[in-house]
Amino acid sequence: MYAVVKTGGKQYRVAAGDKIKVEQIAADVGQEVVLGEVLAVGTGSDLKIGTPLVSGATVTAKVVSQGKHDKVRIFKMRRRKHYQKRQGHRQLFTELEIGTINA
Repeated sequence: MYAVVKTGGKQYRVAAGDKIKVEQIAADVGQEVVLGEVLAVGTGSDLKIGTPLVSGATVTAKVVSQGKHDKVRIFKMRRRKHYQKRQGHRQLFTELEIGTINA
């Protein structure tokens, strides 16, 4: 069984036992989190698509860790204008382990 969930403005296809990194969620390590925005639920060839959400469907996940992704380096330059700008960014993430999918 798998589901398509939406969290942090992104969509993820998850199944029981998967580990995914999502945008940071305010939760402690080891805490159970319920993802309520389920867009689709499928088992094999059977697929139930919501309009826009599947009613009554939830996905429970356990917070494995909190952290930061690798640094993304931004470099802007205008040739012949003596303009150079360097910037870096590290996005925060929450790693989740998917538990059960309730459809």
